[in-house]
Amino acid sequence: MAQKLKTDWTLFGTTVGMVAFGAVILYSASSVVAELKFGSSWHFVLRQGLWLAPSLLLMMFLKRTHYLKLQNSTVAFAAIGLVLMLLGVVFFVDSAHHRWLRMGPFGLQPSELAKPALVVFLAYFVAWRAQAINTRYTLYPAALVVGLVILAVVVADLGTAVVLGVTATVVFFVAGLRWRFCAVVAGCAVVGLVVFIALKPYRLARIAGYLDPGSKVISKVDPAGHLDQYMHQSLTSRDTEYQSKQSKIAVGTGGVTGAGLMQGKQKLLYLPEAHTDFIYAVVSEEMGLVGSLGVLAAFILILWRGLRAALRMPDDFGRYLALGITTVVVVQGLMNISVVLGMMPTKGIPLPMISSGGSSLLSTLASLGILMNVSEHAG
Repeated sequence: MAQKLKTDWTLFGTTVGMVAFGAVILYSASSVVAELKFGSSWHFVLRQGLWLAPSLLLMMFLKRTHYLKLQNSTVAFAAIGLVLMLLGVVFFVDSAHHRWLRMGPFGLQPSELAKPALVVFLAYFVAWRAQAINTRYTLYPAALVVGLVILAVVVADLGTAVVLGVTATVVFFVAGLRWRFCAVVAGCAVVGLVVFIALKPYRLARIAGYLDPGSKVISKVDPAGHLDQYMHQSLTSRDTEYQSKQSKIAVGTGGVTGAGLMQGKQKLLYLPEAHTDFIYAVVSEEMGLVGSLGVLAAFILILWRGLRAALRMPDDFGRYLALGITTVVVVQGLMNISVVLGMMPTKGIPLPMISSGGSSLLSTLASLGILMNVSEHAG
């Protein structure tokens, strides 16, 4: 008789709680802007709700699907192949931003789908090659696939590319990748990061504004102003520190207990993208230190349950699957929070399960559904 699995209620409850909290704070953060732009204060919440239903259904389906069914070469390579195909299509279809596949009122970001797809591929590939992880027959194919995915994503989404790179590095490091190979990967990552930052004026402006406020060092290095002219040639890089300044005002205004739900001021057209990338600032202003620490605690709970599952799994595939998903969700969450608090340069990356964004919600809940199943088998 098969043993009945027990639901990881801590992980399940944390996920559902964050989604519910996200809906409430999303309405608070977006209602004024939605009323002005679309004539309905519920616009962004309703749009998120249209994504929420299929996302929850997919989460529950994957929660009930044995994770070992994903340990299949067809699944692993088909998932990564589909994502690469969609990333290629979006590059030409969305010629302006290279991000969106538009389907009427809906928009899909293939870069979000790359997260669970890459994790499943990495878990399968590393488990398959576990005994020869440091050979060229493992490293070359892995570098090719991971490199292609990151290259396809980084064109338009540097933040997601960083999350994917960190996830791949963590999985291979835990699998036993030698230090010298880790150093090579780190070197290539740094070079690639510098190149792709330099290729986009607004990215370079954000980094420069964060590391050198007032351009004091840059003015000495480049007195002719060629670099400054390059960085500010687009409207998106005119005032790169504006969002960060407004975000810090929101966080500081919140104090310990906050101004109260719906009572925040910075979301009233002072803080751009308050309902997306900077929604954590709204949480901090309206719910104070208590609310912001509560969100951080939720990510710590996900980290705990994910690492617990990874440590308890009897097989390599389940271990790397849990580790990869946990890394993706937690690293993205911490990156978003760090940007809002001014600990990192401004970067457009959503706060999982809380920010507005259907593709992000779908990707995150699908990933957590898989993690829930892995955790149930971890005992």
